[in-house]
Amino acid sequence: MLVRDAMSTVVLTIGPAHTLRQAARLMSARHVGAAIVLDTDAGGLGILTERDVLNSLARDQDPDRETAGSHTTRDVVFAAPTWTLAEAAEAMTRGGFRHLVVLDDRGPVGIVSVRDIIRCWIPVHSVAAG
Repeated sequence: MLVRDAMSTVVLTIGPAHTLRQAARLMSARHVGAAIVLDTDAGGLGILTERDVLNSLARDQDPDRETAGSHTTRDVVFAAPTWTLAEAAEAMTRGGFRHLVVLDDRGPVGIVSVRDIIRCWIPVHSVAAG
């Protein structure tokens, strides 16, 4: 099975000036755990995850003043839609993260998460029976 079969195509793209509260509300409304941060001034794409928001709150930072750009991971590992799920899982394990931005020749086309991969690897009837 390939990344394109597992990835979420509900891609939330935000700008670096969005506050963490705005980003969290948008992620919650879309039921996604990550947003692509498009920052043309800083050289392209980054990712903001729910963990980034959580870590900021744990440091008592104000989510109405902190911006997505200040908490964006810019050293992003990108996946191709044609990668196998094993290749994606290996990249996540090596990098210690749970989301990969999926790019094709047009730009970002999705995000694949550990949860997406697990859903594909474990048949639904096995989960329901357990």
